[in-house]
Amino acid sequence: MSAPARDVLASSAPAASRSGAGEPLVLHEDRFFSAEPTQRRIARALYEETRGLPLVCPHGHVEPALLAENAPFPEPTALLLIPDHYIFRMLYSQGVPLEDLGIPTRDGTPVEGDPRRIWQRFAEHWHLFRGTPTRAWLDHELHEVFGVRTKLSGDTAQAIYDEIAERLQSPEYRPRALFERFNIELLATTDAASDSLEHHRTIRESGWKGRVIPTFRPDAVLRIAAPTWRDALAAFERVHGAPIGDQAAFVDALATRRAFFKAMGATATDHAVVEPYTAALRPEEADALFQRARAGEATPADQRRYEAHMLLEMARLSTEDGLVMQLHPGAFRDHNGVVAARFGADKGADIPVATEYTRNLQALLETYGNDPRFTMVLFTLDESTYARELAPLAGHYPALRLGPAWWFHDSLEGMTRYRERVTETAGIYNTAGFNDDTRAFCSIPARHDLSRRVDANWLAGLVARHVIDMDDARPMARALAYDLVRRTYKLDADA
Repeated sequence: MSAPARDVLASSAPAASRSGAGEPLVLHEDRFFSAEPTQRRIARALYEETRGLPLVCPHGHVEPALLAENAPFPEPTALLLIPDHYIFRMLYSQGVPLEDLGIPTRDGTPVEGDPRRIWQRFAEHWHLFRGTPTRAWLDHELHEVFGVRTKLSGDTAQAIYDEIAERLQSPEYRPRALFERFNIELLATTDAASDSLEHHRTIRESGWKGRVIPTFRPDAVLRIAAPTWRDALAAFERVHGAPIGDQAAFVDALATRRAFFKAMGATATDHAVVEPYTAALRPEEADALFQRARAGEATPADQRRYEAHMLLEMARLSTEDGLVMQLHPGAFRDHNGVVAARFGADKGADIPVATEYTRNLQALLETYGNDPRFTMVLFTLDESTYARELAPLAGHYPALRLGPAWWFHDSLEGMTRYRERVTETAGIYNTAGFNDDTRAFCSIPARHDLSRRVDANWLAGLVARHVIDMDDARPMARALAYDLVRRTYKLDADA
């Protein structure tokens, strides 16, 4: 967060919190830095050089409607708790029913509708988050964004709720005002291939200067064995404006849609798979699978072959239109079938699986990994692959960049492990910088701040051990916080 932004926040917050008796909420200026004095001193100096840099957010899940409509946030629970699966998965693990947290059911059966009661339950379980990134992010949000100066607890919950609710009524807490206050330079959303991008159009036509861009995510129309595939294809046909009868027409339609996304500002595509398997099919084989899907007869084995082929097709299209290809493998989605059946997808039950990259990606990288027109950002949920596979791959193929520590690993220790295991083989310049990957809008500055502090501390350790000197560390800190993400996502070209 920039110095002017901090000044605005300080001026809009009370000198003392009105949240009643309770322990003070204090953010130590050296939080997340080493206890060793030399390293801590160096980390502090490096962090001070990066803390005010703009936030570049090239991958995330904030709804574009939020910034298109710029309506006041309704109240604290809807803003801070309901969108954040990190929060409700932890509470669920400790026996708090999702119904009690206001999570809507698929069949419309009643759930808790009083946001104050939900907030109270959350506050009474706040101790569960000690030592987690969720605690670090939310403490930052409460203190820096909302001016709260008392620790959250069951006793202080309602007073803090009132304090935040009052803030949310002021113009300074509208979404666009916060976007500017957070010093966000660019925010990318994640959008289905069939999305009309009407909210992005509204933002572009509003005259507001904030830069919000879409990201093309075609997963729903590539998962040919999913029960929802034919509905997804029908939605895609509607925005395409014509029926799609075969594989060739489908790929042409994807290319046309990608061009529309790019015209609306997109710089990247995004693809989520369980297994990063890639293999080419002959045209007639791919069409046969497409026709099986149209008939409702595609099997999981068919989908595996089809997705493997379509990842190659997406890479080929990226060499033509220049969109950066992001690949997010390794999440077993909706592992808890009971929760998925009652509440739907993305309710905190996605679990990482062991993932193999070297063999699975060979077909794609052998075909496109040497092409200067292609950039691929590769993520993992399997930390065991950092040094064994990912760093060696990124340290060789010119087209490959490693995405940051992702999802379960964007934590203090997780980000440190990533740097330690990747850098010796790939360096930092084969990595893609930081992205926050969040639905929780107000957590964006907290996530970037944690990342910048972790990187400053890691670099400080190298300086303290005389692996690098400060003349090396300063540009490295800036690169990790700002330069690498702009370069990877081809944002420097429009500077």
